[in-house]
Amino acid sequence: MAKGIMYVDGQRVAFDGEKNVLAVIRKAGIDMPTFCYYSELSVYGACRMCVVEDERGKIDTSCSMEPKDGMHIRTNTARLLKYRRNILELLLASHCRDCTTCEMSGDCRLQKLALQFGVRNIRFADTRPTYEKDTSSPAIVHDPNKCILCGDCVRMCEEMQGMGILDFALRGSELQVTPAFNKKLSETKCVSCGQCAAACPTGAITVKNEIGKAWDALNDPQKRVVFQVAPAVRVALGEAFGLPAGTNMLNQLVSALKMMGADEVYDTNFGADLTVIEETHEFLERLEKGGPFPMFTSCCPAWVKYVENEDPKYLRNISSCKSPMQMFSAVLRDQYKKKGAADGRTTYHIAVMPCTAKKMEAARPEFQHDGKPDVDLVLTTREIITMIKESGIRFKELDGEAPDLPYGMATGAAAIFGTTGGVAEAVARCAMADKSHNTLRTIEFSGIRDYDSVRAVTLPIGDRDVQIAVVHGLVNARKLLADIEAGKVYFDLVEVMSCQGGCVGGAGQPFGLTNRKQKRTAGLYATDRASMIKSSDYNPLARELLEGELKGRAHELLHVHYKAGK
Repeated sequence: MAKGIMYVDGQRVAFDGEKNVLAVIRKAGIDMPTFCYYSELSVYGACRMCVVEDERGKIDTSCSMEPKDGMHIRTNTARLLKYRRNILELLLASHCRDCTTCEMSGDCRLQKLALQFGVRNIRFADTRPTYEKDTSSPAIVHDPNKCILCGDCVRMCEEMQGMGILDFALRGSELQVTPAFNKKLSETKCVSCGQCAAACPTGAITVKNEIGKAWDALNDPQKRVVFQVAPAVRVALGEAFGLPAGTNMLNQLVSALKMMGADEVYDTNFGADLTVIEETHEFLERLEKGGPFPMFTSCCPAWVKYVENEDPKYLRNISSCKSPMQMFSAVLRDQYKKKGAADGRTTYHIAVMPCTAKKMEAARPEFQHDGKPDVDLVLTTREIITMIKESGIRFKELDGEAPDLPYGMATGAAAIFGTTGGVAEAVARCAMADKSHNTLRTIEFSGIRDYDSVRAVTLPIGDRDVQIAVVHGLVNARKLLADIEAGKVYFDLVEVMSCQGGCVGGAGQPFGLTNRKQKRTAGLYATDRASMIKSSDYNPLARELLEGELKGRAHELLHVHYKAGK
């Protein structure tokens, strides 16, 4: 890797391995404006906002420049300022400017940079045609009228997920980002992971907003509104209120939801414990019967959808266990029948999730009974943040309140479900007869907690060594499947998370790159360390439920079988 000294606006800056001049500039404490640059994606250089000027007056994009020893560059000359303002003006000239009602208002990078650079007058008329908004997806909304052609969504879908659902079409002034043959998203093999929406700097692709349904339910006296909150939500929510990534804000969120009118608030971690117990039983049974292997985890709905669309032969390998959200909803549906009969109110179940694909999962026919979904509504972390702000709640000042019983107790194993490797680690803990501190440390330091895209570990379970793989990012899952099919590798258990970092990096979270996701992960591991109970099968309330009211009915309520083409 290149090493040396650069001069940025006259400031001496050392570089050591930075892949471009832009990274060196940011190292110098200068926040360069960009639209199309993400350090985790390939360099595209389309937006031209990060242009710099060298000592000879040559202007080039800093994202595509390699740092060189002795290089002198300037980032804020009169020419550069003029160019950036012209770029912004041209972008705004061909952009829908209903900013006050846009889903991204306040978070839109185009809006922020126009304000930062003082762009107040647009000299050019918008001659582009008006395109139809695509609302067909259960998770995201595509509005081509707000696209600035930065290509972030295209590269995210191709490079991180390997799906290639979106791409550039047509030429010149007619250029647009769209699915092939101008199809609607619902007509493609989109898995609703939402990472395109997470990367989009404007309101061209956004998470489907269903806040209105939540307020309607909360204000209906005939409805008992019951919430469940996923593990990854608690360590990202605080970022929107000025708190460091990884800060556990579950108890403050419970207080906020109660203030907004929630009747009961539960922790999805209880559902995660149920999932671990059931998934471990299934895995041990497969070990006894000899397969089919590998057994894939079933918690990520985007991954399940991917297998249905792309590799249906592996459906038999996916665990029959429902995701924690759906397991918990099945329990609540079963338990609240009596309450509804007693007080005449209907139960409205809202799940707060880090994941846009959960909206798709909730709408699946497998999770509907008597014409009604088990989860009435899925809200993402970002939607809940908006609701808290709409309520005027001073979130940072709230006194915390614990989730409600009887489903408020959960283990540390459930907490780590929100990060890559967490499900596999939780199953390993449950499967091992020895629950001692040393055993837990052995699992922890086996490599299962690393951040590599694909990692393999060997752990002793029973009288055999079990081969476990952990993979995050669908593009990496695709490669791993190819290696398994080719006989290059063998695994007994494979955990797959569609989003980088697992659920902490879900598209429903406040957007953050790897560093922020790792801090969220650290917050979940801190919760695990502070938990008195580390293994899901030691959760007394979960065991009481499975051995009591659900005895003989666990498979009916907590398991599901997927079919190709759904």
